[in-house]
Amino acid sequence: MSDTRTQTSMGAAAGDTGTIVAMFESYDRALAARDLLVSAGIDRSRIEILAQSGTAQDASFHYERNDEGIWGAIKRLFMPDEDTHVYAEGIRRGYAMLVVRAGDGDQEQIINLLESQDAVDVETHATNWRQSGWSGVHEGHTAWQGQRSSSIGGLAAATGASAGFAATGAAGRGQEEVIPLYEEQLRVGKREVGGGSVRVRTYVVEQPVQEQVHLREERVHVERRPVDRPADIAAGTAEPFRERTIEVAATAEEAVVGKEARVREEIVVGKDAEERTETVSDTVRRTEVEIDDDRGAAPTTPPKR
Repeated sequence: MSDTRTQTSMGAAAGDTGTIVAMFESYDRALAARDLLVSAGIDRSRIEILAQSGTAQDASFHYERNDEGIWGAIKRLFMPDEDTHVYAEGIRRGYAMLVVRAGDGDQEQIINLLESQDAVDVETHATNWRQSGWSGVHEGHTAWQGQRSSSIGGLAAATGASAGFAATGAAGRGQEEVIPLYEEQLRVGKREVGGGSVRVRTYVVEQPVQEQVHLREERVHVERRPVDRPADIAAGTAEPFRERTIEVAATAEEAVVGKEARVREEIVVGKDAEERTETVSDTVRRTEVEIDDDRGAAPTTPPKR
């Protein structure tokens, strides 16, 4: 099952309509997917690859290829923390993350090309990682947050010391209110569904048959013929007055039935597989912000009576 995600990037350049993210089992598979996109006319500068074994040329920005650096690099793409944990953990386990800034009209083409390269199902892998003991929180998150807080705190102290309003600045920051902006991502996966089945059953039937066979049968017959002639004893015939027994055996043929099993036909059952590309369309939501600043508006003086 493959998984590509589409989101609108707050940091996209002019002409970009969103960011498409896909995860691959290896750095080489991500390179192959990038080459396919470039050969299809997608500008190489719009494609980023984040991986532990990647090179500095794979991304348009520098980041350290450790847990902290990878986390910060993914957060730079304006991804939600939940997804950042999963993708950062995937990179830590040797996977590679490919990010494409889609332009006008080519988002569907990019998704189809990435799907053809067997992008992995991130959610399924994340579930397996959790079942094998992963906490769901990438280790680089804590280090990145600590470094970021330290940098912000150092900047505030330095600014306050040089400008002479440290107390005012601290008071102002204590009244900050953070309003998160959310957005939905389109996740396209695959699952197997039943497509019907073919059942072949063999059974036995009996039918009467007839064959003709020629049989031979012998019969013994005894015939008595009256004669009148002198016994020719001188010619050497046997003694006429002695007892004799003559036995003649008769034989007959009978039909013998035998059966032989022979293969008269073969039924071959097999199945073929074919692949097709399907375009999945849906809508995603995001929250926008609108700021009304009336601090510079002049006060209204009521009319005199």
